[in-house]
Amino acid sequence: MTDTQHPTPPPLTPPRPPLLTRPLLLRFVSILGASTSFHLLLPVVPGYAASGGGGGGTAGSATGALMLTTVVGELATPALVNRYGYRAVLAVGLGLLGAPALAFTVSRDLWWIVVVCLLRGLGFAFTVVAGGALTASLIPAERRGEGLALVGIVSGVPSVLAMPLGVWLAAHAGYGVVFAAGAVAALAAIPTVPGLPDRVGASGRPLGMAEGLRTAELLRPAVTFAATALAAGIIVTFLPLAVPASAAGLVSVALFVQPAAATLARWLAGRHADRHGPAGLVLPGLLLSAVGTLLMASTGSPVAVVVAVGVFGIGFGIAQNATLNLMYARVPATGYGTVSALWNVAYDAGMGVSAVAFGWVVAGTGYPWAFVLTAVVMLGALGPVLADRRTAPEAPEPPPR
Repeated sequence: MTDTQHPTPPPLTPPRPPLLTRPLLLRFVSILGASTSFHLLLPVVPGYAASGGGGGGTAGSATGALMLTTVVGELATPALVNRYGYRAVLAVGLGLLGAPALAFTVSRDLWWIVVVCLLRGLGFAFTVVAGGALTASLIPAERRGEGLALVGIVSGVPSVLAMPLGVWLAAHAGYGVVFAAGAVAALAAIPTVPGLPDRVGASGRPLGMAEGLRTAELLRPAVTFAATALAAGIIVTFLPLAVPASAAGLVSVALFVQPAAATLARWLAGRHADRHGPAGLVLPGLLLSAVGTLLMASTGSPVAVVVAVGVFGIGFGIAQNATLNLMYARVPATGYGTVSALWNVAYDAGMGVSAVAFGWVVAGTGYPWAFVLTAVVMLGALGPVLADRRTAPEAPEPPPR
């Protein structure tokens, strides 16, 4: 017998660990509940507040209170998780997001609406930070990119569908129905929380927020993601005002294309990152986001606007997955809470700052130049990206396929 008659079999590669485990599926329930509750009321509460006689200033106060406590709560959540565990913080977050929604109907006074929004913002912060860290611990490290992309789809679908549904329900069934639906969506997810792990099964000391804010390897991806999130807030807030009134139908198309492109790109980026690592995707994500924002300056061309939001959506989806994946790869499991908080603060701060600053810029330059200037500001994040490529430690190589 010769060796050619009995060739040596190729080495076996280990099977990929399962992604859709029972705990992760249970976690999807609380993701759906929190996202639905938050986004159902997001476009409705400002109108409810303004209808009480306060006008646009009242509406802005309601949204401002919501986002203020969201950011503050995100910064505080890692310490609460370290002390009380995932289940307690996540359950309290769902409760604070759901139960206060029923209280909106008690009064339309501004102070009351602000108090309710403060409570709900705190609850949302608990769900996204504690829940995000818990989710990361449930995803196998070698499939993190794909897993985070899947989580993005689960949380993104309610955000796309619930906002128009909330506005429609408010117009046809009344505010009370919307508030009740938002409460039920969050509260109904609480019974699934006891089926989730309470602590990360990992050794080592927790990574606190103060230390996380001093860690350049985490701050650089967070700052880069915040830069891409600038245009995300601008598109939702100002695109309907930037295009000509005759192209009103274009807005609906554009607001569908952008999240659809981002969702697809986030999925593809996750699969690529599992094979080649996420670090190489951060720069393309930033550049595509900035190019898409620059193209939005052509507000008079419907085709150009749709192409622009599509290009931005691709870049934003890549940046979402790559930055979060990279940050998780740079900490032990005990630091997942801090990473989740930093990334979510970057998201909310980027969107919040842009919604305010863009309005000031538009007043002096008009929409086309405001989009150009926004793209230039976004490219300022090239500094952190290039510094990260030069100095950051390499993430562990992905396992063999």
